[in-house]
Amino acid sequence: MILLIIAFDQITKYLATAQLKGGKTVQFIPDVVQFRYAENTGMAFSLLSGARWIFIVLTVAVCVGVLWYMFSDRCKNLWLYWSLGVVVSGGLGNLIDRIRFGYVVDFIEPTFMNFAVFNIADSAVTLGAASMIIYLVLDLFKKDEGKQNE
Repeated sequence: MILLIIAFDQITKYLATAQLKGGKTVQFIPDVVQFRYAENTGMAFSLLSGARWIFIVLTVAVCVGVLWYMFSDRCKNLWLYWSLGVVVSGGLGNLIDRIRFGYVVDFIEPTFMNFAVFNIADSAVTLGAASMIIYLVLDLFKKDEGKQNE
C-alpha cells in the first residue's frame, strides 16, 4: 500500500509538471477543483518556506520511527496500521520532492473556496491522520466504557 500511494503521488506530480508548468490551468470539476502547477518550499499553506533541511530531517525521523513501530510487531490494530501507513506514504512522497527539487510539487486547487494548492501526498497525510484520530477517539471511548462496566 505504501509503495502504491507513493507511486501514484509521484506519477501525478510528474504529469502535473509536464502538463501544467508554465502557468496553464485545467478545470477538473468546474467551480469546484482545477489543476494548477505550484512549487511549495514550505509546509501546508507555504508555512516556513525555505526550511528545506528542517523538513527533510523531521520527515525522515518521523517516517523511520513510524515504520519501525509498524514493522516491529508493536502495531496490533489493522486500522491503526493502515492509518500510519497512509501518513508515512504521504510523508515519503513529499520527501522525495524535497530531496530531488528542493520544493514539493502541488497541483490540486479547490476553486469553490480559498484554500491551498495541494497534492496526493498531502491528501494521504491528511486522510491518514484523520483516520488515526478517529481510531484513537473510538479506542479511548471503548476503554472508558470498559472501566464503567467494572
